[in-house]
Amino acid sequence: QVQLVESGGGLVQAGGSLRLACAASGRTFGYYAMGWIRQAPGKEREFVASISWSAYSTSYADSVKGRFTISRDNAKNTVYLQMNSLKPEDTAVYYCAARRSSGVTTKIHEYDYWGRGTQVTVSS
Repeated sequence: QVQLVESGGGLVQAGGSLRLACAASGRTFGYYAMGWIRQAPGKEREFVASISWSAYSTSYADSVKGRFTISRDNAKNTVYLQMNSLKPEDTAVYYCAARRSSGVTTKIHEYDYWGRGTQVTVSS
């Protein structure tokens, strides 16, 4: 079992930056691929980024490529999402998720554990 707790959300102006963090419990964190998924009001959940257990592989949604960076520190059981050049359309609740497999995935249903989310609001 893995428990995930997100932090770092908030209100930021367009063009600004935020860094989200996700702290995970469990000794096997290093063997899980991790992801960030977001959900805007009235919309379905959307894949944002994923990172393999070794951090060797990453994957991003086209909408965030070049602006967002996912990373992890297995010694701290933490995964991060650095978000730069934020846009109002990035406004959403951002969820951290873990997959009981080492490889990245863009498929939301393949994530096994979820955090409760952190709100990111980008004003224009």
